[in-house]
Amino acid sequence: MGTSVWDRRRKRVFEIIEVGTQYDYVSRAYDFFNAACILLNLLVNILYTFGEIRAVYGELLVALDEFTVLTFGVDYVLRVWTAKFLYPDISEGRAVRKYVLSFTGLVDMLSFLPHYLPIFFPAGAVAFRALRVVRIFRLFRINAYYDSLNVITEVIMGKKQQLFSSVFIILMLMIASSLCMYSLEHEAQPEVFTNAFSGIWWSASTLLTVGYGDIYPVTPLGKVFSIFITFLGVGMVAIPTGIISAGFVDQYSRIKRMAEYGQEAAIHFIKITLSEQDCWSNRSIQELNLPKRVIIAAIQRNGRVLIPRGNVVLRAGDSLVLGAESFREQKEHIRLKEVVLQKNNPWNGLRIRELDISRHTIIVLIKRGKRTLIPTGEMFLREGDSVILYTQTNMRGVNEIEI
Repeated sequence: MGTSVWDRRRKRVFEIIEVGTQYDYVSRAYDFFNAACILLNLLVNILYTFGEIRAVYGELLVALDEFTVLTFGVDYVLRVWTAKFLYPDISEGRAVRKYVLSFTGLVDMLSFLPHYLPIFFPAGAVAFRALRVVRIFRLFRINAYYDSLNVITEVIMGKKQQLFSSVFIILMLMIASSLCMYSLEHEAQPEVFTNAFSGIWWSASTLLTVGYGDIYPVTPLGKVFSIFITFLGVGMVAIPTGIISAGFVDQYSRIKRMAEYGQEAAIHFIKITLSEQDCWSNRSIQELNLPKRVIIAAIQRNGRVLIPRGNVVLRAGDSLVLGAESFREQKEHIRLKEVVLQKNNPWNGLRIRELDISRHTIIVLIKRGKRTLIPTGEMFLREGDSVILYTQTNMRGVNEIEI
């Protein structure tokens, strides 16, 4: 019993430190507090570089830095402690190791550890201070709190193969051009193009259109080759820029198409709570013999939302979301959204688990012709399907969605 209570407390801590839902006020408050500490720490480190500000507010800035770094340390310890809930499919030891060695885990650790290492290793204070710049990567945590910011991550991850290919081409071109320029200019400028690395520095500044002017060709062949590389560099550098730009256009176009081709209509649902006296208690859904025009869209039980399959047995205390033909006169209802998939809707032909929807949204049922289907992750959507959606925020007190 004690272990069960301890695990429940750990899980609650995990829910708080992870991105919270709208009605989990404690978790949302922690999200805002964590984001504020990240921004405050960055602001403090910027202001501390100004001598006049440091002279007046130095002690305050140091105190704020100490406080924010301490919160980063506590946050890291809590995430290690609750790692098994982040990776529930593996053992606790492997879950902790996976988090600690992940990019996010390393950033979380380096955001506070270099601050305290000089206490134990004074000789490495300068090197540890340089590592503090890693804290800026902690800004990526703010990206997880807002779906709109996730577009950046989705575009980069979706185009990672094209971006890798374009960067590889640039690197190969840089190495080839540096060796060519070294061959053309070494005899004329042995003190400038001393080795192949000198050529790489020239090719980097030329291909990336920076052009520092500290190293340049003087021979006729070198100048002609430099002109060619400069023109080529403009096109090469534009490739990854174009890939990312096209990714943003594609992402926002997909969102816009959903709005244009998905005819949306409000459906009114009501919520009832079963008691021991209700005849539906202790009966499975398939035994209820519901009228054809009435459906059970979802079941709320002990802070969870259950998908109403036929073999699910109802219990006293369950809250049922029932749907039927809506009445405009009805005032008390739960509002869901029905999206009718038109011909050009990007959801056509996709499995439900492949859909790009908010992490707070679930599909409660599919209407296909005269049939009402319970959605599963492997179900393909088709043109003409009516997809019933609602978000976790429509039911207060829900902490997780169970499918």
